[in-house]
Amino acid sequence: MRTAEQITDVVTHHGEGPVWSLDWGGLRFVDMLAGGVLTLRDDGDVDRIDVGRVAAMVRPRSRGGYVVATENGIGLADDVTGRPTHAIRLTEDDAVRMNEGSAAPDGSLYVGSMAWDGSPDGGTLYRITPDGETEVAIRPVSVSNGLGFSPDHATAYYVDSGTGRIDVFAVDGGTLQDRRPLVAVEEGTPDGLTVDSQGTIWVAVNGAGQVHRYSPDGERLEVLRVPVPDVTACTHGGPSLTDLFITTSRLSHGGDAPPAAGALFVAAVDVPGLPVLPFAG
Repeated sequence: MRTAEQITDVVTHHGEGPVWSLDWGGLRFVDMLAGGVLTLRDDGDVDRIDVGRVAAMVRPRSRGGYVVATENGIGLADDVTGRPTHAIRLTEDDAVRMNEGSAAPDGSLYVGSMAWDGSPDGGTLYRITPDGETEVAIRPVSVSNGLGFSPDHATAYYVDSGTGRIDVFAVDGGTLQDRRPLVAVEEGTPDGLTVDSQGTIWVAVNGAGQVHRYSPDGERLEVLRVPVPDVTACTHGGPSLTDLFITTSRLSHGGDAPPAAGALFVAAVDVPGLPVLPFAG
């Protein structure tokens, strides 16, 4: 079993959502409950943009800038180094916050939510079209988490952490259809995921200190060890997209968190990832 390497100091309380894009110079990720969008610098330090109470996920926009999921919706920035200047609200429920999501092959954006207190069935997966229209994609969900698409864009993989599963959908245009279970994760709780250029799925397993790699048929192919328990998400990056960047959290441990929890980790992998899908809005 390979072990990922720590490459930063502890830079987040609850790190999540790593994404590689040359549009903003490499790797970005979020300090979710501190409202920070972080950019990894070559020297291992990070630059931080404060976007409010929550920064749940970040993606590039095809027109430039970025989109970030906030406490109750999304914020849109026209410049990669600036704060969001306009917003789309997705919920009026103060008991709910946004969590993870992904841009889709048609340019739309999926953003999930969860109850602040983690209550079952307290969340929703929303779809935002490039022209700013919003719709409910899945309701209810408990902890809407990782979402990724196959290389041919015909299949989507999705984690509602409350189910303990990775589910699979057929993709019709920009919509998700025909949901079915693919993998029941037993060692911990599935969290963020990414899909590589061979169509295999890498999923962070929170509580287990691992990242698992699965075939499109759900066969476990590999286990990568991370030396802290609360592994939250992963993405491919680097010049050849063969670096697997992994975020971690200290949230559930309080003052007893392992010393490296909240740092960023990386492991070299053999199969390159896929370029990030941008939001067209």
